[in-house]
Amino acid sequence: MYQLFDTATGQLAQNPYHCSKKPMKFKHTLSLAAILLLFSVTVTAQMLPTRVRNVILMIGDGMGVSHITGAMTVHKAPLFLQQFPVSGLATTQSADNYITDSAAAGTALACGVKTYNGAIGLDALKKPVPSLVSIAESVGKHTGIVVTSAITHATPASFVAHQEKRDMYEEIALDILASDIEVMIGGGWKHFTSRKDKRDLLVDLRSKGYQVAYSLAEVQIARSPKLAGLLAEEHMPPVAERKDMLPRSVDAALRLLAPSPRGFFMMIEGSQIDFEGHTNESPDIFHEMIDFDDAIGVVLAFAKANPGTLVVVTADHETGGLALKSGNSSTGQISALFASTNHTGTMVPVFAYGPGSEQFSGIMDNTHIQHKLARMLRDGR
Repeated sequence: MYQLFDTATGQLAQNPYHCSKKPMKFKHTLSLAAILLLFSVTVTAQMLPTRVRNVILMIGDGMGVSHITGAMTVHKAPLFLQQFPVSGLATTQSADNYITDSAAAGTALACGVKTYNGAIGLDALKKPVPSLVSIAESVGKHTGIVVTSAITHATPASFVAHQEKRDMYEEIALDILASDIEVMIGGGWKHFTSRKDKRDLLVDLRSKGYQVAYSLAEVQIARSPKLAGLLAEEHMPPVAERKDMLPRSVDAALRLLAPSPRGFFMMIEGSQIDFEGHTNESPDIFHEMIDFDDAIGVVLAFAKANPGTLVVVTADHETGGLALKSGNSSTGQISALFASTNHTGTMVPVFAYGPGSEQFSGIMDNTHIQHKLARMLRDGR
């Protein structure tokens, strides 16, 4: 209980909410005012929310609630994802279809608009829309993308490109070249070199100051603030072959982006959860999920050490209509069924950690995730 100064007696009041009724001298009134002002400033400072310096958006491509439950079972231990204090759900329909594709869903998360299936960074009228990457760059933040697909694939492309069709990979590569993004790690070097126009865009990347890396080892020792890590001709191999490429690449990207004077924005995608959903490979789908969760662990450790970091984890859509028929958490065994080899219209999970995380609870549209993140990038709240 706080004790107030009795200005008439010069002593602490016996009742902290009562002081002497004798007239107060001016100098003592000033002392009391100073004490109350200090108390007010202290309480106000404690109530102010931490400013959002860094924003990290993590997308499990094709990840639904069953994917997470199955990964928890197969892993036989809690996931890093379970440490997030805030959770919600997001709807995913595109502008022209109840079942979205990754391009329309990626554009919704990157640009905050509904568009037609296949569109990259465009609204439904085919007009370019600013993405979270361009918004972050406009306020002086550095940006990065780390994926296990080609960086020209639908989801990452939605954050840096503006094209009418998702398979316009060579045009998307040109958009990436024209962007201001600092760090990009994934596959897809063939779209920069084996091109119809005969250009070698890697030469252009180097002329813009990028270090071009072709292996995880090169990525991990990179010191240049601008890095193009193109680690495969197209997509990265499955997790059984690429091992811990994703969490290690995320760690390297954080190291390069963290010194940014005004903070950074990064999008990280566990791309191949979706790949295994399309082929209905239940053991591999859970291994891809665990790999994505390992990357979440790297990000969560960074966020805990850097309190101004907001982390949001979600999916662009669910893939496969995954259902868990039976399982055993002690042995890690699970039996799964699939309703489809395509995407489904079910809602996807949303998780949040850090300043502003309370805004991501409940049911929301996927475009609302972008609206909230864009506002935080612009004003730090």
